[in-house]
Amino acid sequence: MTTRIDRRFAALSAQRHAALVTFVMAGDPDAATSLAIVKALPSAGADVIEIGMPFTDPMADGPAIQAAGLRALHGGQTLRKTLALVRDFRAGDADTPVVLMGYYNPIYVYGVEAFLRDAGAAGVDGLIVVDLPPEEDEELCLPALKAGLNFIRLATPTTDDKRLPTVLSNTSGFVYYVSITGITGSAAPEASKVGEAVARIKRHTHLPVAVGFGVKDAASAAGIAAKADGVVVGSALVDALRASLVDGKAGPGTVAAVAGLVERLAAGVRGVAKTPPELLRESR
Repeated sequence: MTTRIDRRFAALSAQRHAALVTFVMAGDPDAATSLAIVKALPSAGADVIEIGMPFTDPMADGPAIQAAGLRALHGGQTLRKTLALVRDFRAGDADTPVVLMGYYNPIYVYGVEAFLRDAGAAGVDGLIVVDLPPEEDEELCLPALKAGLNFIRLATPTTDDKRLPTVLSNTSGFVYYVSITGITGSAAPEASKVGEAVARIKRHTHLPVAVGFGVKDAASAAGIAAKADGVVVGSALVDALRASLVDGKAGPGTVAAVAGLVERLAAGVRGVAKTPPELLRESR
């Protein structure tokens, strides 16, 4: 069964363009503004939308995304409200893939079976759960795949060729390559090293490889887009949102601040043709 994620990456690959994958935190800075931002992303140029599930202990996230999660939690955001956000977005957009990203604890508390049922009904296409390793696939990954959701795994610079087959075994949709070691937003990736890493991963899988962590502007997005199937941007968007707040609340330019940055990033991504995957696999 093909998903919206599969179809979107296939269409972009045929056009020799990378996908722009945008991350925003559900409920940041409030439910209504969060929904308005998500609705604005596709027309601004986002090809895939990642929506963060706020959590009190986000171990892999840097200060910007941690602060976004806290703003959302203080505003009353819950996992149930996050699914409602997706459902409201999906009412007006039947095509843009939506991925929920976060940690296992809120899903466990919600109940895996109920969560997968409600996520599918809301229009969620995939999951990224950063604290569930492949050894725990029976917890959520395999049930998610059975429910028709993509389960997207992260690979990092320390994921060697011996470990990669295990990481990729039940991965679907795309592989999320974390281009730097450390937390989100902590450094900028080097395009040359990213190209080598993507080529190495491509020798193990035919799945698209999207690269994230540290992409901040059109120029850095273009550098990654030439080497990867997707460019993931999160902290820069969250920073743009934070800078637009007035006394900690949404300002008149909050939605436009995020959408405007997405437009610039999309221009960078669309301005280059990515290397064909067969050439990446052959590169040494």
